[in-house]
Amino acid sequence: MRIRDLLSKESIQLNAAPASKNEIISQLVDLMDKSGKIAHKEQYLKDVLAREDSGTTGLGDGIATPHAKSSGVKEAGLAAITVPAGTDFDSMDGLPSRLFFLIAAPANSNDTHLELLSKLAAMLMDPDFANALVDAKTVDEFFALIDAKEKGETINTTAPAAPKVDSTHKILAVTACPTGIAHTFMAAESLEQHAKKRGIWIKVETNGSGGAKNVLTQQEIKEADCIIIAADKNVEMARFDGKPVIKTKVANGINKADELLDKALSGQAPIYHHAGGAAASTADEGDNESVGRQIYKHLMNGVSHMLPFVIGGGILIALAFLFDTFDPANPGNFGSNTPLAKFFKDVGGASFGFMLPILSGFISMSIADRPGLAVGFVGGAMAASGGSGFLGALLAGFAGGYIIVLLRKVFSCLPASLEGIKPVLIFPVLGIFLMGLLMQFIITPPVAGINEWLIDTLKGMDTSSRVMVGLIMGGMMSVDMGGPVNKAAYVTGTGLLAGGEFGVMAAVMAGGMVPPIAIALCTMLFGNRFTESERKSGITTFIMGLSFISEGAIPFAAADPIRVIPSMVAGSAVAGALSMAFDCTLRAPHGGIFVVPTIGNPLMYLAAIAVGSLVGCFILGMLKKPANK
Repeated sequence: MRIRDLLSKESIQLNAAPASKNEIISQLVDLMDKSGKIAHKEQYLKDVLAREDSGTTGLGDGIATPHAKSSGVKEAGLAAITVPAGTDFDSMDGLPSRLFFLIAAPANSNDTHLELLSKLAAMLMDPDFANALVDAKTVDEFFALIDAKEKGETINTTAPAAPKVDSTHKILAVTACPTGIAHTFMAAESLEQHAKKRGIWIKVETNGSGGAKNVLTQQEIKEADCIIIAADKNVEMARFDGKPVIKTKVANGINKADELLDKALSGQAPIYHHAGGAAASTADEGDNESVGRQIYKHLMNGVSHMLPFVIGGGILIALAFLFDTFDPANPGNFGSNTPLAKFFKDVGGASFGFMLPILSGFISMSIADRPGLAVGFVGGAMAASGGSGFLGALLAGFAGGYIIVLLRKVFSCLPASLEGIKPVLIFPVLGIFLMGLLMQFIITPPVAGINEWLIDTLKGMDTSSRVMVGLIMGGMMSVDMGGPVNKAAYVTGTGLLAGGEFGVMAAVMAGGMVPPIAIALCTMLFGNRFTESERKSGITTFIMGLSFISEGAIPFAAADPIRVIPSMVAGSAVAGALSMAFDCTLRAPHGGIFVVPTIGNPLMYLAAIAVGSLVGCFILGMLKKPANK
């Protein structure tokens, strides 16, 4: 796909003078509309503004690339505006923006807009090219510049020729961002362009969405004077052991390339000593996250690795009860009476048994890299066998990680010749030993008691108390629909599920199913509150709700959070409360409508979801205004 093919003369405006960020976006959308690439202008504008609310697309160096994947777009396209005098666009470097490219991609385009972003990023990081576009006097000249750049031709400018490259100093760099698209390649291009202007030899590896490109070789690393790591995600760091390394954010690779190059050439970059494992955090000392954020990231690393085992095993165990026959003479064997049921239960139980070790192990690994994995696994296994359950595994994960951190400090005085025995002998032996002592004598006794008390309390609660628990847990599922609050409720449900308390999990899933279903109903019953494209997406949203995919409601919540989120919280809270009131139970931590046959009291469970969805639907219908107003 060529950038030139996505532009038309109608979609380019030169020498504009907008007064505000919203005005520039509005003008860009008007140009896109003139090109015939969008079907629903208002919907596309709303999606562009919603994307901008999630984080500015003002990239710095006078460039901005607002964009959106939208159901209002017919085919992928570009619009461009130049503002020679510059205008404020909340850019990352705080400076005015002069060159704007608006990207439009259809909703079903398989991330076409991301492909365009990565191509534009590499092209626009050439300051000569960007300045030439801003200075273009005619649309034909604008087109000619883009054609030349895509063909690899040199842009004719009055800038002085680049100095001869000094190969006596060699700088390497790695760039990476969480999505691996725009910022990854922009940082790489920025570092390369600034190095070229200064005559500095540099090679940049990009860890993009398609994998690592331009990979640094061992010989290049050996000969390098310094390595710059401009990344917002983990990259392979073991290969840089013993080399001067500068670690910073990917945004600094874009906006502070000269400063990074100066530091790399100064000879003052710290020597990197790898602590074991292939990946390491790339946050600079000055960019440290808050303690709460770090804890959340470590926890989510454990939870994300745990969920496949919990979901797969839980659903198979639920199927075992569905396919089994109840034997009154041996009720405790329910789920294993028939060969088919026993097979499902054995396989599901094996998967479910990994839940706590996986949770604990990967929390520990997130904190201490690979040496923390074994220590965390042992702690999680002891939590499962000792009765401290989910809470014990949680504590074991954090304890395991920090045990390894402590051991690293204690044994940092060992000579370099003994460095190799740390990760294979010292850390696992002492780490597992200390974890065993900690679990056996400190964590397990009180936590097992708390765990047992909590489950017995929930089971022994009267109906009104259980209803309150269901109301809170159901409502939490809709606060951020996939965010920290939602995850907290879900993790609590799965934790209690592992301990044999099945009512909370049922309330959690009911609360999570409500938002997409309620919104889909609202698009049908209160159609004038929504645009045509939103009404068309109602069926898809409904199916996502039935499948327990709360994220189906996010586009609607992002477009109108003040009205949508409170409505959905109310509906989900009602569903969770009714699920508890009807004494519904759920043994599978996922599955939505597809595991309803395995639910205790399934008809009333469906009724709880239906009532909660209608409550959310009617509240939203009353709060929203007609779309045409």
